[in-house]
Amino acid sequence: MTRDVDARAAAGKPETFTAGGVAVLDRKQEPRVMIELAGVEKVYRTERIETVALSHINLKVKAGEFISIMGPSGSGKSTLLNVIGLLDAPTGGQVALDGHGIGSQGDRELARLRNQLIGFIFQTFHLIADLNVLDNVEIPLLYRGLPGSQRRRMARAALERVGLSARMQHFPSQLSGGQQQRVAVARAIVGEPGILLADEPTGNLDSRMGDEIMDLMHELNRERGTTIVMVTHDQRLAESTSHIVRLFDGRQVA
Repeated sequence: MTRDVDARAAAGKPETFTAGGVAVLDRKQEPRVMIELAGVEKVYRTERIETVALSHINLKVKAGEFISIMGPSGSGKSTLLNVIGLLDAPTGGQVALDGHGIGSQGDRELARLRNQLIGFIFQTFHLIADLNVLDNVEIPLLYRGLPGSQRRRMARAALERVGLSARMQHFPSQLSGGQQQRVAVARAIVGEPGILLADEPTGNLDSRMGDEIMDLMHELNRERGTTIVMVTHDQRLAESTSHIVRLFDGRQVA
């Protein structure tokens, strides 16, 4: 068996071997699976009613992919994102993030995994009004027990990354909507998570500011290899991602 090092390898794609004239992929070169859901269900129950939010969801997202989730209101998009983000536990099925099987961990361990693996961007910015921009971005690092000097250095680097190095001492009320969302992106990436979950990140922005946020996320995906899952109602934005997952009544239809 001889190695056939060709343009696939040069492009960072799986290299091939030849055996008896047959090309064989080198599986060791394939990207690892960052998010895996198998048969996931989510059911909300009360004494009188049972609501199926997710039904038999199967999903694999490889490292470095940027996918979008679409569907009408009430189709389960945000519920799916919450399950992936360890904010909600599935009623059935299996969830794994970067090889970590999720299921038996307690709240403290789940919180640690969220802090280490995942960054969140929401439609509403969720910035703390009484804290300046730099302090807002530092918040996720407080839970890691890092020294103050290291937190400041990482927060400044994140803000420089999103183009807000001149706004570090400003308060949220002094920023435009697009700038506030950039702060939210900086907060999401300050701990260098492998996974970024974005729930309608452009929903409260005009088209120009929305495009700026999308450009920023594509840059993070392209240059840092961040795996991104985005919920959106905007077909145009969804088509700019590598794959679209479509939900309808809690079921995966594409």
